[in-house]
Amino acid sequence: MKEIFTGNNYQTKDSSASFMGRLCPHLVFYSKLINIVIRASKIAKKGKYDGEQWIKSSYDTIKAMESVGTIFEIRNIDIVRNLKTPVVFVANHMSTLETFALPCMIQPYRDVTYVIKESLATYPVFKHVILARNPIIVTRDNPRADFTTVMKQGAINLQKNISVIIFPQTTRTDKIDPAKFNSIGIKLAARAGVPVVPVALFTKAWGNGKIIKDFGKIDPSRKVFFEFGDPVKVKGNGKEAQQKVIDFITDRLNSWE
Repeated sequence: MKEIFTGNNYQTKDSSASFMGRLCPHLVFYSKLINIVIRASKIAKKGKYDGEQWIKSSYDTIKAMESVGTIFEIRNIDIVRNLKTPVVFVANHMSTLETFALPCMIQPYRDVTYVIKESLATYPVFKHVILARNPIIVTRDNPRADFTTVMKQGAINLQKNISVIIFPQTTRTDKIDPAKFNSIGIKLAARAGVPVVPVALFTKAWGNGKIIKDFGKIDPSRKVFFEFGDPVKVKGNGKEAQQKVIDFITDRLNSWE
């Protein structure tokens, strides 16, 4: 598939924004995002929203954020580029941005899908896009049933050489509370016999909305960070691997705050 980022690291080179982008970044960005989603939805309805199209939509979203002055820094892309097996990507969850942005960093090298909340699969227009990528859908109403779903469908995807992205936190937050950082990603990796790749991210530039949480204020003054960590093998009860993931993400968040 088409490679978007050719080096190990990426940083926005041109962070200049138009007058309207500086004056009203949320309006400019969301108008572009709506066009991206509508275009993608039309393709998805035709059954043609493949990995290449997903990469394009994802990258277009990053470029839309950059167009209003947001600076991105993405580190250690070689870790994804050099993977020899499918993996479970375990990331902290801060905003809607990571859901849109991660595919263009991963999909060019490894087929991937998400574990997502059910509400994302019901949004008008957007549902056609997300469902086209065969996500693992959880309700968040029944933890036991959700766990079974992730274990079963996640293992099936990994056996098909499709990596899985999991956000273990029950809600979006800019901090890591080890007690609330679910180990479901570690358990899935252990069951499937694959490594875990920790992903640290800082995406406050896309705020959480008061009315619709997924669509909040855009603040280009906040730099966006993504960083991939070295693959972690899960051994024994998985506690060591879980701690390595938490330590990696916590360390990066502390350096970016």
